[in-house]
Amino acid sequence: MKCLIIAAGKGSRLWPKGKSKPLISILGVPLIERVIRSAMQAEIDDFYVVSGYQGERVRHFLDGLTRRCRVKITHIINHAWEQDNGLSVLKAREHLGGPFLLLMGDHLFDPAILHDLVRKPLDEREITLAVDSDTTNSLINMDDVTRVKSENGKVRDIGKDLATFNGFDTGIFLCTPALFEALEQSAAKHGDSSLTGGVRSLAAEGKVNVFDIGGRFWLDVDDPKDLKRAERALLDQMRDKPNDGPVSRYINRPVSVRISRQLIRLPVTPDQISLVSFLCSLIAAGLFALGGYPALLTGGMLAQFASIIDGCDGEVARLKFCESDFGGWFDAVLDRYADAFLLFGLTWHACGGGSDGIVLLTGFLAIIGSFMLSYTADKYDSRMRARIAGSSSLRIGRDIRVFIIFLGALFNQPFWALLIIAAMMNAETVRRVIVCRGHG
Repeated sequence: MKCLIIAAGKGSRLWPKGKSKPLISILGVPLIERVIRSAMQAEIDDFYVVSGYQGERVRHFLDGLTRRCRVKITHIINHAWEQDNGLSVLKAREHLGGPFLLLMGDHLFDPAILHDLVRKPLDEREITLAVDSDTTNSLINMDDVTRVKSENGKVRDIGKDLATFNGFDTGIFLCTPALFEALEQSAAKHGDSSLTGGVRSLAAEGKVNVFDIGGRFWLDVDDPKDLKRAERALLDQMRDKPNDGPVSRYINRPVSVRISRQLIRLPVTPDQISLVSFLCSLIAAGLFALGGYPALLTGGMLAQFASIIDGCDGEVARLKFCESDFGGWFDAVLDRYADAFLLFGLTWHACGGGSDGIVLLTGFLAIIGSFMLSYTADKYDSRMRARIAGSSSLRIGRDIRVFIIFLGALFNQPFWALLIIAAMMNAETVRRVIVCRGHG
């Protein structure tokens, strides 16, 4: 599937943020790069980008992106960029002889929209428009959005001035070359060479299908207010992680997102953040072993800080589109080492440097329980939770474990912290085994 992106406009409303709209950064990543990388996440790898205003700068950036992402980007130049955007689409006609995706260079979107859209059947004389049927969407600028009136799965009318409508044009299309003919027809008959004009011409023939995005994220970035909306929306997505436990969701994540917002502007990698988190845990374990309440309290606070930072590596990876299988695995390895050091340090503190058998046994069970909980989490989370109707929404994981360590240090009760961790982690592991056995 080829993907056409039009990014030729002037974008003067965003000039306070930069003279080249496609290159304006949102949370550290240029707008055009966010569009391309989002499409890549939907397994698209053949791009045709129409540039115009500040085109040389845009093309230079895209050449670098081609090398970094190992993706094909073909340049198309529109010297008439001051005219209607439909002309940018027509410039790509010679490159697109079959079905293709059409995206706007200033629209952010959930990659899942493309993933589902490209699998929709399409007649060779039709196009499909991704429509947002949520007319109360708080991210929409009602003064600028293109409105859609649809009926029985077809677009009946489209335009910014529609009085009656039941959806919004997201700027995401699955097209056939029929769109080129419609654009020419609209220009010839109505003097309208805009993309909306071409779509309206096809809609009059019943040739524009509706694909409802189902409430998924999208946003048209046209002015500084939209830019702020985009940043807030992207950061809010970081807070919504299905596998987060209660401590991560309500305590760690609100703080880590604020930290990540600053980290993405620095030349740091997710793996480096993982290492910092691990080193903080290592220092915390050393403080536990020193003995004394001041060291215990400092170590507990540092352990909780490490737990918060541990969320930043994944957030930065997703915001900067640098997620990798190795990064996730490397983070998990460091987490297991960090857990072992923290629990051993707390056990050493509880023993007071001695050899109290009960304390040692409790510490051992806490370490074993923590490791087994992490070992069973992958299959339970990825396979069983989706298959078990009515399963508990409370996820017991590392966030709870480290928070109990922090509370144990705060209240100077290291042994009780170990005991609670040992009981909770092992009980949850046994529960998972029983549940999974009962469901095949």
